[in-house]
Amino acid sequence: MVRNFVEELKWRGLLHDCIPGTEELLAKESCSGYIGFDPTADSLGVGNLVQVMTLVHFQRAGHKPIALVGGATGMVGDPSGKSQERNLLDEHQLKHNLDCQKRQLEKFLDFNCGSNSAEIVNNFDWFKTFSFLDFIRDVGKHISINYMLAKDSVQNRMGSGMSFTEFSYQLVQGFDFYYLWKNKGVKVQMGGSDQWGNIVTGTELIRRKGSGEAFALTTPLIKKSDGTKFGKSESGNVWLDAAKTSPYRFFQFWLNASDEDAQQYIRIFTLLSKEEVAALENEHLKDPGRRILQNALAKDVTIRVHSESAYLSALEASGILFGKGTTESLSQLSEQDLLSVFEGVPQVEVAKAELEKGFPAVDFLSERTGIFASKGEARKMIAGGGVSINKIRLEDVAYILSGKELLNNKYILVQKGKKNYFLVKVT
Repeated sequence: MVRNFVEELKWRGLLHDCIPGTEELLAKESCSGYIGFDPTADSLGVGNLVQVMTLVHFQRAGHKPIALVGGATGMVGDPSGKSQERNLLDEHQLKHNLDCQKRQLEKFLDFNCGSNSAEIVNNFDWFKTFSFLDFIRDVGKHISINYMLAKDSVQNRMGSGMSFTEFSYQLVQGFDFYYLWKNKGVKVQMGGSDQWGNIVTGTELIRRKGSGEAFALTTPLIKKSDGTKFGKSESGNVWLDAAKTSPYRFFQFWLNASDEDAQQYIRIFTLLSKEEVAALENEHLKDPGRRILQNALAKDVTIRVHSESAYLSALEASGILFGKGTTESLSQLSEQDLLSVFEGVPQVEVAKAELEKGFPAVDFLSERTGIFASKGEARKMIAGGGVSINKIRLEDVAYILSGKELLNNKYILVQKGKKNYFLVKVT
């Protein structure tokens, strides 16, 4: 039995607008629907997760999800939501980006479940042999200039200027919908609310060129409760690729959400049911300090994007920063995670040759690194149990550093008191 996909989107806060008849169509029969993904980076970001989750819910409701990666449209550039024209990519770079994004999409969608198995298509496959003259004759004649000028994505750029390349984008995306409607029986296109103009151009082209009917729905653009853009952290974009955003930093992005944002995100980015979400919210209200919502959200999304082991490592790394970690857990951190955990911590460089000769800890902590103002202060703090090397309390004032303390063969973590950390980089 096909679930009510639109109702699912509504309670999750994922429905912005839809063409009349869309809900009735999806409740009545199993349909194919697609969403396009921008190929301008070799990884999807957390902002793309809104559309990924829309496809996940679409498939769970018994429909066939199609992810369109824009090998052709990536060469043109979508003006929607942009204040200026972006750089266009060559075919080689686009292919690399598309291959990377495909691997990420395969983590979420089921590509082997029968009639509603997910599918990935690349619009370059049908545009590569489509000549410009054929395009303006067979597609352009069906959509008037007045219709195209009325779109918000065009109007918003009239003052600053828009190239013909960008102006034509809505026709290119519109033809994607027409092609998929004609060749794959796709009846629904979905996307963010900023895509509404491009999407309805596709339904209009299907009506005028194919004498057919197609449907559409959009999701809201997600913003943080303070009005800032979702998907950004202090250090920039939050990517799904572990090499671009470490699992620890990814985990922390969700964990640091405000209560208001976590309440919104847990509906949008997890598959928890309405009842499960309500239970978590009630538990959270009893003791907000435990951050029940944020922990459940961060766990769910980190496991699905990365893995359970990556989540456990991120959890362990979080404990290290707040004094709960062990020397063993610290030594198991990758260099990327180590630097992520201790981002912003003061760093000092020391030559490896100095350590190999043997370096008295008191001298190392004072004169060499400046962690302590004097040898006397360093000696007193060590004697009082207030200094740790790699989470091991330093108990011997006469301790000699020799290089065996190195983490990732490159770092030594010094802790002064309970909260003051210093990362010594050994080169």
